[in-house]
Amino acid sequence: MTLFGDFEEKYTEREGAQVAILPVPYDGTSTWIKGADKGPEALLDASYNLEFYDIETDSEVYLQGIYTHEPVTEASSPEAMAVAVEKSAGELIDEGKFVLMLGGEHSVSIGTIKAHADRFPNLTVLQLDAHSDLRDEYHDSKYNHACVMARAQELCPIVQVGIRSMDSGELTRMDRSHVFFAENIHDNKEWMDKAIDLMTDNVYLTIDLDVYDPAILPGTGTPEPGGLLWYPVLEFLRKVYERKNVVGADVVELCPIQGNKTSEFFAAKLVYKLLTYKFCLEK
Repeated sequence: MTLFGDFEEKYTEREGAQVAILPVPYDGTSTWIKGADKGPEALLDASYNLEFYDIETDSEVYLQGIYTHEPVTEASSPEAMAVAVEKSAGELIDEGKFVLMLGGEHSVSIGTIKAHADRFPNLTVLQLDAHSDLRDEYHDSKYNHACVMARAQELCPIVQVGIRSMDSGELTRMDRSHVFFAENIHDNKEWMDKAIDLMTDNVYLTIDLDVYDPAILPGTGTPEPGGLLWYPVLEFLRKVYERKNVVGADVVELCPIQGNKTSEFFAAKLVYKLLTYKFCLEK
């Protein structure tokens, strides 16, 4: 099994690790470019090329211990997958670990969101995504990738950032005061504090990689033009981590492109940054 990061063994053991990486290689409901099931392994493989030192924070977060759990491979249905992911994530949370899940398509986030919502009161789900994912049902399933935020909305408040594609039917579920559309935020920073002010004390972070512009991250199943860029997103995420208690996270919808490793290394670097902001920022 491929682990996250080429660290010494003592930093990858389950006992004592502060972080648990949970791979979920599932691609059962995606409707365009297939391959998200290959995303977790590609990201883990790319992570072996990371530099351990983070310049921005003058830190090495791997010293906290980063354990990689065996992949969740339930694939009989999206509903069964959600249950299996919830179980594995819940066990890791109960061990006191910060769980960061690697997808797979976005439907896998339903399980980890449920696991965190059951354990952390006063929770908000912060979604970074090109798509609103607010359909109540899609292709005869309430657990489709297009329904993930509808399911999250049933558990706790949500804040949506980077949205630039949706169906008109989703408008009835959408609270536009909690949505920051890409066209309104791509050229300014005024929105960042407004978004954070909407969040409760505890925050679960779900990042669909198609939130980024396909010019810098082409390897995703549903690329959308007009996406966000590396440094503005990091600036926003740092602010979130500084002001809120981020209790868990996922990075989903990596769809590797043969012969081009850009997207998987981008995603691995992002994961390392999310962990760095969790453990290496002074509040």
